[in-house]
Amino acid sequence: MRYVVFGAGAIGGSLGGKLAAAGKEVALIARGAHLEALRGGGLELADPAGSERYELPAFSSPAEAGLGEGDLVVLAVKSQQTREALESLALALGPLVDQVPVVCAQNGVANEMMALRLFPDVYGMRVVVVASHLEPGLVELATSPVFGLLDVGRAPRGSDATAERVAADLTEAGFDARASEEVMSLKYLKLLGNLANALEAACGPGLGEGPVQRLLERARAEALEVYRAAGIVPADEEADKERRRRLGPLRPPGGGPRGGGSSWQSLARRTGEIETDYLNGEIVLLGRVHSIATPVNSLLQQVARELAAGRRPPGSLSPAELSARL
Repeated sequence: MRYVVFGAGAIGGSLGGKLAAAGKEVALIARGAHLEALRGGGLELADPAGSERYELPAFSSPAEAGLGEGDLVVLAVKSQQTREALESLALALGPLVDQVPVVCAQNGVANEMMALRLFPDVYGMRVVVVASHLEPGLVELATSPVFGLLDVGRAPRGSDATAERVAADLTEAGFDARASEEVMSLKYLKLLGNLANALEAACGPGLGEGPVQRLLERARAEALEVYRAAGIVPADEEADKERRRRLGPLRPPGGGPRGGGSSWQSLARRTGEIETDYLNGEIVLLGRVHSIATPVNSLLQQVARELAAGRRPPGSLSPAELSARL
């Protein structure tokens, strides 16, 4: 089986590089300067134990990658890019769409439903991987020897031989990976943590105490309220905290401080876009469906969109400015 990683950034690059290191066949789909760097010098994947360079096939599109039977697509683009990515996949595959599984290794909970419109075999993956991608051709992991926690299962529920094989391959590659019957409940749990992404991007890393922490607590309370109204039961948080201890302390390569998570990195790279519409925006959507006010998540969604569109750097707002807007 060939793993075709669509979106070779922080998560896609980490999974692709480590799978290749474990002897699996891997191809990458990327764009822009990152694609040029991958083609010119390979993927440099650094972790606390050192750095390796992987010369992997890199393509600009699914059509160029020559997708077909025997491939599995790991979709690792940001959620705002999912629809375009899925359409290009479906067009490239044509009548073979029922031969290629799609694994959504992404934040948020909307990607799997988008994928199921076009593909019959869709899997969710809950990803807990502390990785950074700020330079073309370079991805950095902050934990070792366990590179992250991964859970994979059919969307919306269930498991099968494909999920078991993907989990086994990722375990061999150095991740704590498991097949899950209820992967979406794990992704809804992950979403609660991702509500902090916009705050970190707007105010900088280190949420700490004070007004930022209070905003985060309110954002989480709104999420739990809409979950209850929607009948959504996230996975057990205490059990997950115990499992997360396997990752150990964060040790960014080079010994310097880690910048921030995925939304922080989007602002740092001045991409002009951000995934918050599918994180805090998911809570806003559920609130509107169930007539529940979600003012904090609405604010964070709007602020993140403004910062991204204005190509402003992370940490552009003070906690006082953010609280005043609320």
